[in-house]
Amino acid sequence: MAEGTRVRTHLCGITTAWSEAPDADGAIAEVGAAIGARGVSQVVAFFSADYDVETLSRGLAARFPGAGIAGCTMSGGISPAGGLERGLVVIAFPREGFRIVSTLLDAIDHLDVERTASGVRALRRSLDGAGADPGTGQRFALSLIDGLANAEETVVSAIAWALDGIPLVGGSAGDDLTFRETVLLHDGRIHQRAAVLLLVETDFPIQIFKSDNFEPTATRFVVTASDDEQRTVHELNAEPAAREYAMAVGLDPERLSPMSFAAYPLAVKVGGEYFCRSIRRMNPDGSLSFFCAIDEGVVLTLARPRDIVAATAAELARLDAALGGIDLVIGFECVLRRLDAESRQVRHGIFELYRRYDIVGFDTYGEQYRSMHLNQTFTGIAIGRGGVGA
Repeated sequence: MAEGTRVRTHLCGITTAWSEAPDADGAIAEVGAAIGARGVSQVVAFFSADYDVETLSRGLAARFPGAGIAGCTMSGGISPAGGLERGLVVIAFPREGFRIVSTLLDAIDHLDVERTASGVRALRRSLDGAGADPGTGQRFALSLIDGLANAEETVVSAIAWALDGIPLVGGSAGDDLTFRETVLLHDGRIHQRAAVLLLVETDFPIQIFKSDNFEPTATRFVVTASDDEQRTVHELNAEPAAREYAMAVGLDPERLSPMSFAAYPLAVKVGGEYFCRSIRRMNPDGSLSFFCAIDEGVVLTLARPRDIVAATAAELARLDAALGGIDLVIGFECVLRRLDAESRQVRHGIFELYRRYDIVGFDTYGEQYRSMHLNQTFTGIAIGRGGVGA
């Protein structure tokens, strides 16, 4: 557990700071004083769902005048000092070495795909005119999406189509597993049923990544009754979904919990590769709600977790070697991975990786990677220590 307020200035010029203050005023005061306002062009913030959002939005605007502000609620924070159960995590991008533009996508639960794609293309054009010669830096996109709008698949697909090859990573806003209200911030306004997209061009080497820690077993389920719009599965193998799942993993159906779902994930095979489709909760009628859309007829495979620390460490070591040293990582980690690490009593090993590689981010209700919405993964952007061409 991180304690108090901490700050880190990275070689690329990004400053990160985090606080576990009990209220928004205290957190903003601590983080704002730690970072300062000079030279900050864009702020990205992740914060506890019980903070007063109006106070947070006004406070960030006052502390960082002239900077763009984007952020969302979280289900826990990530910092180089370890994990935060609650609090505020801020990433402050400098004016030098980074060119950033952003936009808000609203009403994502009724998304107009053509209008969204047109808006993303316009954003790309605005980045072309943001002060540097097009093509001289490396580009990536960050997405923050309402985790309770049940719209990530459509949103990510539309964004990726219009990005035309610019790599995308991101996370779905959380609310500490209460599933009541997730919130996004964009330039002084508060939004729900929305997504924030940032396009970034930088002079520093970058790589996006995704890491998981599961492998498929021989146990399979066919979705025989579902409500795709609500992401709810009523039947697996023509039996009540929760009971069929519980029997397969050897648990009492009445005692299924987020810890159960983290320990026994389900996956779907796409293009020869398995991707998690995590269960959000069991409903009173015995159905299962998921973090991803699940169509009737889909075959779900019961997965077996591997060593989460070893799998994550291997991916970060690969990135470190490829970039000639990691300066920092902006990461989006599924809240179920955190629960799984806690249940296996290995979270201290994950915290050590946060420290070793200067990882900042938040625990999500879903992760975005290129054109896909994922569960039970760790995705992000790793920024290298040397400038492009250095």
